[in-house]
Amino acid sequence: MKTKTILLTTTLLLLASWLFGVTDTTLNSDKTFVYKVNIMEEIMPSAWRFIQRGFDEANELDANIILIHLNTYGGLVDVADSIRTKILNSRIPVWVFIDNQAASAGALISIAADSIYMRQGASIGAATVVNQTGEKAPDKYQSFMRGIMRSTAEAKGKYPVIENGDTIYKWRRNPKIAEAMVDESIFIEGLIDTGKILTFTTEEAMLWGYCEGKAESIEALLTHAGIDNYELVEFKPTAVDKIIGFLTSPVISGLLIMLIVGGIYFELQTPGVGFPLVIAILGAILYFAPHYIEGLTEHYEIVVFIIGLVLVALEIFVIPGFGIAGISGILLIIIGLTVAMIDNDIFRDAKPFSWIEILKPLAIVSVSLLTGIVTSIILSRKLLTSPTFPSLALSSSLTKEDGYVGIDKRQKDTVGKTGVAVTVLRPSGRVQIEDRIFDAVSEDGFIDKDESIKVIRDEAGQVYVMKHSC
Repeated sequence: MKTKTILLTTTLLLLASWLFGVTDTTLNSDKTFVYKVNIMEEIMPSAWRFIQRGFDEANELDANIILIHLNTYGGLVDVADSIRTKILNSRIPVWVFIDNQAASAGALISIAADSIYMRQGASIGAATVVNQTGEKAPDKYQSFMRGIMRSTAEAKGKYPVIENGDTIYKWRRNPKIAEAMVDESIFIEGLIDTGKILTFTTEEAMLWGYCEGKAESIEALLTHAGIDNYELVEFKPTAVDKIIGFLTSPVISGLLIMLIVGGIYFELQTPGVGFPLVIAILGAILYFAPHYIEGLTEHYEIVVFIIGLVLVALEIFVIPGFGIAGISGILLIIIGLTVAMIDNDIFRDAKPFSWIEILKPLAIVSVSLLTGIVTSIILSRKLLTSPTFPSLALSSSLTKEDGYVGIDKRQKDTVGKTGVAVTVLRPSGRVQIEDRIFDAVSEDGFIDKDESIKVIRDEAGQVYVMKHSC
């Protein structure tokens, strides 16, 4: 009897669970599933990461609408181009809610959306490309921006309108208006005169077809769109997302490059393997790791960077002077650091003006390397003479009275003797005379390794040699 009761109870519980599950699924199927992604900052690599993660999650959850909550004054054009392409290719309708500003790169992202909603007092436009100092970039950059703004507006298509009994087709978003947000030479009757860059207010955007409605909140937006029964899920960046976004920003990437350069430079100035080398390695890890996780950096780019470091080290410690190995090493370091910041798809896809995406990282790497070297030289001079860091430099005096001499006295006895070059002399290098090695300078210019030499003089602690014919 007890067993039957347990079986009956279990059956009823399973039945109830199934019924409630069906009911819950039925209710959820009647709701509009809205997935929200926030971009409330400059359009940087972190924003692109959030969009990618958000869109992937929205697709997995089979959302009905992706809503981008936007407030930005602009950012990197290449990142904005990637985001707008993601929006245009989305199988799920994408809406944008402009909370306050959608300037420059933000305007490009907004125009790509299926629907645009704006808060009262918001604005959209002013998409002229500028450099880091805020100055207008050359026309080749403006041409690129005009093109993608125009093509994005065209991608929204046309709609039929009956005028005077005839059906005509009008652009849903006039491409000429999109161009006017970039180019001040464009004239649109009743809207903008030449010499001005177009920026829409909320009311103007609604009037000219660049805004579907006005709303003061997400809830008001959905109500305006006729969606009362909905489920809103918001993308929440993880701590890892935020850290990666922080480390991949151009400013931090530049600082990490300076850290790598500074660490290597100070390691060369101090004996043994110490703290500066640890700093350089840490800087390299923090630079490459987030780009590798993001899929921007591949194995060969890290290998190129390491080979560059090895070549520079060989030039410094093994090969006297500075030649092909050193120059090749510097070039490989620059290539490795630069390509690590670039999406490798640009080398596979024929995209218009894709070389612009190479120019910016190259500028960041070049400026950071130069700044790092100059800063390291200045700091090293200050630190090596500072009493705060006495261990970085030899501060004691070695006097003659204590038995110390500045040069090897046996160098004087080498004059007139012959020996062999143990390194290439161009003109400096090292020679072997009898069983001892001396630093030497060639009076004949280039002397190859293993060539016979003769000491002609000893001056200021330096041996001077010339080729010797046996």
